[in-house]
Amino acid sequence: MVKEEILKVVNDIFIDVLDDEDIVITEATTSDDIDDWDSLNHIHLVVAIEKHFKLRFTSQEIQSWNNVGEMILNMKEKGI
Repeated sequence: MVKEEILKVVNDIFIDVLDDEDIVITEATTSDDIDDWDSLNHIHLVVAIEKHFKLRFTSQEIQSWNNVGEMILNMKEKGI
């Protein structure tokens, strides 16, 4: 899967989890860019992404992400 395809699916997950049809994420998007992306919703987002792509992130991996692009890079490293 190429990064653009992953980003599209992840964007759809953000829309579903945060219940906001207007969300458009990019690789540079951070939690500061989306009002409802708080620590609790972060957990919901990670779990939804893990379930959809059938993968698991370590807590160290999750804490290392500074933006959506780094998360996608991590997913690519896992073979997505």
